[in-house]
Amino acid sequence: MNTKNKICLTHYDYERLKSMIQEYTKRNKMDANVKDLLGEMERAQKVDSKNISPNFVTMNSVIELKDLEELAFQEFRLVFPEDANTSENKISVLAPIGTAILGYKIGDVIQWKVPGGQNQFQITSIKYQPEANGDYHL
Repeated sequence: MNTKNKICLTHYDYERLKSMIQEYTKRNKMDANVKDLLGEMERAQKVDSKNISPNFVTMNSVIELKDLEELAFQEFRLVFPEDANTSENKISVLAPIGTAILGYKIGDVIQWKVPGGQNQFQITSIKYQPEANGDYHL
C-alpha cells in the first residue's frame, strides 16, 4: 500500500462505502480487502462532491492505469461489489487494485499487493468522473 500520496474521497462515496463495510461486518465478512479499504477511507481527506478535483478517482470513475512492471495499459470502471463484472471492465472497490486507486489522482504511482506479489501502477487518465460531469449520486 502506498501511503505517501494524499487521497481524497467525496463525503457521498465515504458514507456509501462506510454503509457497505457495516453490512459486511454484520455478515462477518470482514476480510483483508475490507480492512484495507477501511484504512484508506479513514486516512482520506473528505470533500464535497461539488468540490472534488476532476483528476481524482471517485466511485464509478472510468480510469486508465499503466502497469509499470509490464508497461501495459488497462481501462476499467471502479464500482461497488454488486456491480462488478470483469467482462465489462467493471472492477470492485474491494478488489486489490480497486482499493488501491480509490481517492488517488492522475499521475500518482501506487504500489499495491496483488495476487502474485506487489505491482506498481500509474493512473494515466480518468476518462469519466461522475462529479466532473455533474453526476453527484452515481
